Parts: sequence; structure tokens; C-alpha cells
Amino acid sequence: MSIPLAKKVEGKKFMWDGGTYDDPGQAKQVMEDYAKEGFEVQMFEDEGRYFIYSRRVVTAQPAE
Repeated sequence: MSIPLAKKVEGKKFMWDGGTYDDPGQAKQVMEDYAKEGFEVQMFEDEGRYFIYSRRVVTAQPAE
């Protein structure tokens, strides 16, 4: 199975976190952790394995 490094969802690019999860509960916990850090998160399932893709829009901070 070839896992794509990136996926587009509704025109937004999400990057794979590199993990493969057999337990959907574990995958959901990882998703929640990413969401707490400000990431948008998507989960995909393929052949009983779960993959997490995330993205975060970088906002520029003004230089001081």
C-alpha cells in the first residue's frame, strides 16, 4: 500500500503525520492533540488502518 504524503480536502492541502494507527480510538486521540495545537485535522481509513492528515495556516507575526 502506498500512502500519499499529502491530500486535498475541499481545496485545502493536508500533510500525513507519518503514523499508521490500527485503533480508531488512538487515531481520534492523536487528532484531538493536533486540534488542541491549532491544526485542522482529517482522518482517513484504508484496509482497517487509520491515517491522520493535518494542516495549519501560518500567520505572520509583525517583527519587533
